[in-house]
Amino acid sequence: MSPQGRGIAGGGVPAAAPGRPAAGEPAGPDTFRILHVSTGNVCRSPITERLNRHALAHRLGQVPASGLIVESAGTWGHEGAPMEANAAAVLADFGADATGFTGRELLDEHVIRADLVLTATRDHRAQVISMGHSAGLRTFTLKEFTRLVRAIDPATLPPLDDGVAERARALVRAAAALRGWLLAPSPDADEVHDPYGAPITFFRSIGDEINQALDPVVTALTGVAAPR
Repeated sequence: MSPQGRGIAGGGVPAAAPGRPAAGEPAGPDTFRILHVSTGNVCRSPITERLNRHALAHRLGQVPASGLIVESAGTWGHEGAPMEANAAAVLADFGADATGFTGRELLDEHVIRADLVLTATRDHRAQVISMGHSAGLRTFTLKEFTRLVRAIDPATLPPLDDGVAERARALVRAAAALRGWLLAPSPDADEVHDPYGAPITFFRSIGDEINQALDPVVTALTGVAAPR
């Protein structure tokens, strides 16, 4: 089965399902892919993917974002599986769309095409990097990337008028340069724990963690703060 993306396509709004780019779609200077990775691709990474898409679409409004694609996969992904019901419920809490989702196993193509890989845990990060493809400088845990992004002066990033993709690439370069200087206060600080099989209350706490971690990332990418 060919890997298929799930993304934001033109106009800063989520692409209609299926609406997924083919595996062989060429990358270009105006294309930027964010890949979210967890284990099964039915809980954490689907929540992160869809919350990210939801936030980006709301922040960007009518700003063209045809090259910004957000997708996900799992290191032991349940290929073709639906999102966990509790994960879909969490997305509904935030007003995000859970429809049309199917799980994917992480493949080499996904890593090769990704401009930024954000993983749920350090273990996932290590697995992505071990696949090769010069992934080290563009692979972070979600919470690690958030910590680094908070330390980046947004004035040093290209303006949105230069394109979301150009701004996103600069953000990744800046974060990679800071890694090693800004360490996590504890190993657990960079982890998003697996809610698989847990009650909805735990899923909601994980959803809140993910949403809070995404907020500064989306603000840095778009230059637009979340409405309060």
